[in-house]
Amino acid sequence: MKLISFVRNGTASYGAVTDKGVVDLGEQLKYPDLKALLAANAVDEARTAAGSGKAIGRLEDLELLPVIPNPGKIYCIGHNYEDHRKETNRPKVDHPSVFMRYPEAQTGHLRPLVRPHESTMFDYEGEIAIVIGKAGRRIQEADAWNHVAGYACYNEGSVRDWQWHTQQFGPGKNFFQTGAFGPWLLTADEIAAGEVLSLITRLNGEVMQQTDTTLMIFPIPRLIAYCSTFLPLAAGDVIVTGTPGGVGAKRTPPVWLKDGDVCEIEVSKVGVLRNTVAAG
Repeated sequence: MKLISFVRNGTASYGAVTDKGVVDLGEQLKYPDLKALLAANAVDEARTAAGSGKAIGRLEDLELLPVIPNPGKIYCIGHNYEDHRKETNRPKVDHPSVFMRYPEAQTGHLRPLVRPHESTMFDYEGEIAIVIGKAGRRIQEADAWNHVAGYACYNEGSVRDWQWHTQQFGPGKNFFQTGAFGPWLLTADEIAAGEVLSLITRLNGEVMQQTDTTLMIFPIPRLIAYCSTFLPLAAGDVIVTGTPGGVGAKRTPPVWLKDGDVCEIEVSKVGVLRNTVAAG
C-alpha cells in the first residue's frame, strides 16, 4: 500500500494512493495523522478503508507533504557507500556516521526543492529512507526488520558551502525545504525483508548516481540497531540510509543544482520522487 500526507482545501490529511485515485484516510479513521496511524499499528485498518473509500482525485492535484511531516527524529547516515566514501576521501570507520535533519528542511513529491539564495553550491543526494513503525530501544539486528513500517525515496539536498563552513554538517543539511521525502510510503509488506533495492538519481533526465543496497557499508538492520542504542526509536522516525558516489560536488567540474532543474530519485519497487529546483 502507498500512503501519503497532503494538504487539501487548506487542511492537512493523509491517504492511500490506489488504482481509483487518492483515498482520504483522514476523513475515515480516528488517527490525526500518518505518524499516529503507524504508532497504533493500524496499517491493516488503513488498507480496509482504502479499499472501501471513495477517491478524492489524483495524486498530482494535491499539495503533497513529506511522507511523515512531523517525525520525531530524522537520522541521516553519511558515507554509507564505498564509492561515496572514496570520492570524499573519508577514512574507513567501524560505526555509521549519523547526523540529524529537521522536519522544516523537507518538502514533498512534486513540490519545489528550494535553492537558498545564500548558496551557490546546492547539491543532490539520492537515498533510500526507511520509516519506523514499531518503537524500540537497543533493537537487535536480527529483529530490526520487524520495526520497519515502509520505504520511501529521499533527496538529501545539501548546501555544500554551508556544510563546509566547519566540520559540523548541521547548517548545510537543514536549510528550509532543501530535502525531499516521497513520493509515498510503500508499506513493508510490499518488500521482503532484506530484498535488494536499486537506487538511481537523475538530473534533467541524466543518470548521476546508481547503486543498490548490497553496496551499503552498514546495511539497514545495522543502522536500526545503532540508532536505537543512543535514543529509542519511535513510530514515524526516519532513517535516511546514505547516498552513493556521483554527487555534484565531486564531479569535474562540479554540478550544482540551478533554478528549473528537475531532480528524480528512483528506488526499485518504491517509485520515483520528482522535484523541480526553485529559488528561495
